[in-house]
Amino acid sequence: MTTAPAAADFPVLWPVPTRWADNDHYGHVNNVAYYSFFDTAVNGWLMSATGTDIRELDAVGVVAETSCRFLAQLSFPDELRVGIAVEKLGTSSIVYSLAVFRVAGRRGGAGRPEAGRDDSRDELVAAASGRFVHVYVDSATRRPVPIPPEIRAVVEPLTA
Repeated sequence: MTTAPAAADFPVLWPVPTRWADNDHYGHVNNVAYYSFFDTAVNGWLMSATGTDIRELDAVGVVAETSCRFLAQLSFPDELRVGIAVEKLGTSSIVYSLAVFRVAGRRGGAGRPEAGRDDSRDELVAAASGRFVHVYVDSATRRPVPIPPEIRAVVEPLTA
């Protein structure tokens, strides 16, 4: 991706708060935290969308590949939205297209929107874009297996 992603390109915008511990000595969110934002958003959304504790399924998604391109600095207490889309849906794997957006003009209180506030009007500024590959494996043997039907049902609508 050569241009900054747009929030409109992502069917899901999942809120993820920055934490005090995410900032490094230089006063900005450290690069490793972005991978945590991706992981938290994808798995949090999967649990919410399926209504299932995905850790209790017979197959679990393990991360086989991840990447991140940094576009803008973040700092605690920025409010974030992680855009989630599906680049490719296979038999046993899902390739997610992801982006981290900072909610412009708002700091702190992530996860606690103001009463009656319409978050859809917030300006979202791209801070990073990434890729995340889940391969589904049997919980016991760790051998690849088909994506569980609960997961496939909620992921299919996100395919480009």
